Amino acid sequence: MQLMPAAVTMPRIVALLLALLLWPVWVRAEDAGADQGARIEALMQVMGLDEIIAIMREEGLAYGAELDRDMLSGAGGPTWDRLVDTLYDTDRMSDVVRQRFIASFGAADTAPLVDFFEGETGRQIVSLEIAARRAFMDADVEEAARAAFQRVAPDLDGPSPRHIDPHLSAIEAYIEANDLIGFNVMGALNANMLFYRGLIDGGAMQMSEAEIVADVWSQEEETRAETREWIYAFLMLAYEPLDPAQINAYADLSKTPSGRAMNRALFEAFDQMYGDLSRALGAAVAGQMLGEEL
Repeated sequence: MQLMPAAVTMPRIVALLLALLLWPVWVRAEDAGADQGARIEALMQVMGLDEIIAIMREEGLAYGAELDRDMLSGAGGPTWDRLVDTLYDTDRMSDVVRQRFIASFGAADTAPLVDFFEGETGRQIVSLEIAARRAFMDADVEEAARAAFQRVAPDLDGPSPRHIDPHLSAIEAYIEANDLIGFNVMGALNANMLFYRGLIDGGAMQMSEAEIVADVWSQEEETRAETREWIYAFLMLAYEPLDPAQINAYADLSKTPSGRAMNRALFEAFDQMYGDLSRALGAAVAGQMLGEEL
């Protein structure tokens, strides 16, 4: 019920009484929102979000060095290094991820997720994923993991993929339950599009929106193949110590309303973070190309 101005709708005393009657409801709603925010924050903690973002910063610094080499002919120097270091600020990255995660997760129940991640299998999964993410920063480790995937890829693409090794089958079920390939492809294409916009914002190039979209979508097939290989290679390395039952339990959790809310919130949060960074990097590259101090 909305309260209209008292002078228009009712004697002031009645309006005050209604306000007093409704005030506890508003407080309870605010308290409920605050409580849910605290529960979601607890979930993000047991998921190891801070450690993941710290690794993403390291990945970002390495990516910045690649951009310097590939787009600036290695001429970025200390100015470029400072720019990249400033962009990949863990506090800012964490704020973006947390705000978007909380907004996307909404009112879904966090309890089953927290219970899982506080359990033995959940703690092991978080630890293994973080360790594998850090290990993948070594090009030799990533190359070996990709080679391992290539050896089993024919089994996944064969006529009866469900008869593959139980461990690989469980990983496949987890990937499909969360649509990891589809979401990651969408995120990668979106980040590429925003990088172009950053270059345009910075004055380094001119393209219409239709040209940007056409160019980015021309990369879809290649991006999908690359994403599929990376995801399988990463999870095969990360989940190697797990038995299929543990991976299947995680996949089953992903199919619940709480699991779907978590998956959606993760992708929206990191898509926002990477999108912001991509556009800022594009603008920074443009500034360096044009000799501007950003």
